[in-house]
Amino acid sequence: MTANPTGTSLWIRQFHPAPAAATRLVCLPHAGGSASYYFPVSKALSPTVDVLAVQYPGRQDRRHEKCVDSIAELADALVPELLPYTDKPVALFGHSMGATLAFEVALRLEQKGVTPVALFASGRRAPSCHRDESVHLRDDDGLIAEVKGLSGTDTQLLGDDEVLRMVLPAIRSDYKAAETYRYTPGPQLATPIHAHVGDADPKATVEEARTWGEHTTGGFDIQVYSGGHFYLNDQAPRVIASIRDVLTAKS
Repeated sequence: MTANPTGTSLWIRQFHPAPAAATRLVCLPHAGGSASYYFPVSKALSPTVDVLAVQYPGRQDRRHEKCVDSIAELADALVPELLPYTDKPVALFGHSMGATLAFEVALRLEQKGVTPVALFASGRRAPSCHRDESVHLRDDDGLIAEVKGLSGTDTQLLGDDEVLRMVLPAIRSDYKAAETYRYTPGPQLATPIHAHVGDADPKATVEEARTWGEHTTGGFDIQVYSGGHFYLNDQAPRVIASIRDVLTAKS
């Protein structure tokens, strides 16, 4: 497919453009997260890898847009935005909700004849491992307590009333998307899957992460780190090095 990126997509951020890179990495944020979370990843991998960070509606510069509370709808909207960037090999990295979204994006890309060279699924159980969760139905205090407990958002920001009014709708919408997602059995991916998980993650056990291997015919491996749901905040250098090794071997 011929690329014609305009640089004007509301969905895509390129913090450190690397046009000469052999591979592109699309990074998908966690629930309540934004594209800027991946600024350090982009900086670390450039210019070896051209990193694209996805910005969901309803946050930061898109805060005035309506949030999308469905994984399927997010994937349907995102794939057309990514297709212009598939002139070179593309890999996907998603943390937590972002991993589930990356899976659904990979399915849609493969249906269009584009097979990602890798799917990095971080801090998330496999799509077929269902849990009944309803955090998105809690009141504001309950939702804030959940986010603080996972250490996924700066607690000082959560204590700012003005910031809360801006971020809570996006957090709630994302939790709804993640918690109401239901895997539909179908063909396995041809995309290789690389799972990354913390050994004390309350949202994804090692065995639940290992089940990602059942969703691909393209090869699977798993790396387990010391830490909880946001293990990668402390383990970022190791995770980034692993991504670089995988993508360098494929370029």
